[in-house]
Amino acid sequence: MKLFIASDIHGSAKYCKEMLAAFKRENADKLLLLGDILYHGPRNPLPEEYNPAAVAEALGTVKEKIICVCGNCDSEVDQMVLPFPVLSDYAAVYADGVSIYISHGHRTIPPLGERDVYITGHTHVPVKENLPYLHLNPGSVSLPKENSKRGYILFDGGEFYFKTLDGQPVTL
Repeated sequence: MKLFIASDIHGSAKYCKEMLAAFKRENADKLLLLGDILYHGPRNPLPEEYNPAAVAEALGTVKEKIICVCGNCDSEVDQMVLPFPVLSDYAAVYADGVSIYISHGHRTIPPLGERDVYITGHTHVPVKENLPYLHLNPGSVSLPKENSKRGYILFDGGEFYFKTLDGQPVTL
């Protein structure tokens, strides 16, 4: 199963469209969204082409492929306009023999085993670190921090690949 993993769109119609173009180019089976979909939050600058309604509409074109967790900037009102469920703070996906747990990253880390993969967003900075489990973060689609690029993670053939929105590989 091929998974496309992205986070922190923060209402940017421009970068949501670029993300969806990358998702289609990668021909992934599922789009895992790690929260902070529509609102930019009080600590972030207004993202380019800020248009939450357009983001909701664009994501609606692939709604049957989305698995989404709730971020700290997501609200109950957002769920009223998003055409897919923002289920909870955590979700589990099992693909190619790998247990993948996703969260926005602003809540307590769930109990994880040594072979588990925990993927979060929230910090807007890409991360790949081996703890007692593998922790990954794709960074932000719209508001990258610490000189990182706008990007995503692709899970394909049991491996995780970091890429920029234009599909270029990123080495961490």
